[in-house]
Amino acid sequence: MFLFRIKSELSSLKVSFIFFLPLLAFLIKNSMKNIVLITGATSGIGLACAKKFAGNGHDLIITGRRNDRLNKISEQLEQDHSVKVLTLNFDVRDNGAVKNALTNLPEEWSKIDILINNAGLAVGMSTVQNGEIDDWERMIDTNIKGLLYVTRAVLPGMTERRKGHVINIGSVAGKEVYPFGNVYCATKHAVDALTKGIRIDTVKQGIKVTQIAPGAVETEFSVVRFKGDENRAHSIYKGFEPLHPEDIATVAYFATTLPAHANINDLVIMPTAQASATILNKE
Repeated sequence: MFLFRIKSELSSLKVSFIFFLPLLAFLIKNSMKNIVLITGATSGIGLACAKKFAGNGHDLIITGRRNDRLNKISEQLEQDHSVKVLTLNFDVRDNGAVKNALTNLPEEWSKIDILINNAGLAVGMSTVQNGEIDDWERMIDTNIKGLLYVTRAVLPGMTERRKGHVINIGSVAGKEVYPFGNVYCATKHAVDALTKGIRIDTVKQGIKVTQIAPGAVETEFSVVRFKGDENRAHSIYKGFEPLHPEDIATVAYFATTLPAHANINDLVIMPTAQASATILNKE
């Protein structure tokens, strides 16, 4: 009789444990949630990062210039992953819009844990002597000033809480200079320098700072660079397998999963077929 009672009680405990296991998993998952701000989240690497972090249970603030895309992405991510998503429709080149959006966040969204500075572009390919001033300004305003505007709005909260991670999406163009890439390369060299500078400025507050510098990634990047010429854009990736946006998102997510004492300062990632900015093994 005594043994029967023990077995019965153990069976009850087993049933109770199985019943509460999903609840326990839910509580653990929510206790590890971060708020992740991703700029340029409507396509390419930014969108892939949004999907990756949402898929791992993190709430998102996604920004971009195309409001219709932001809304569709937000709805899909909330539906697929049961996370909360806040959309902010602004151009990172507009400091007033950046400040207005990020300094007036609802209280529940104000403590940003991870900032992914992804918004960036290349426009045109020409020599300096034949360059288009408007193209230069667009790249400088987006790739350098836009990154600074967003970082300036978010970083004080991180340093005050002594907790946060800034991930800047750089480029192999920030490590090398290639023909006709002059100003774009200059902007990405600036991202490289700014990443190092932010790391130095915030090391005493324990802020993690990482640059991810990809080689050839097939996104809308080349379509924008060649101003809508899709045939020319797609030809860049013929003869080899380029990186996919999801590859960069995987690396970005991994960087955020390291223990508190470990930080990836700088990471260069290229397709297996790419040895440098200009050397590729094309079939």
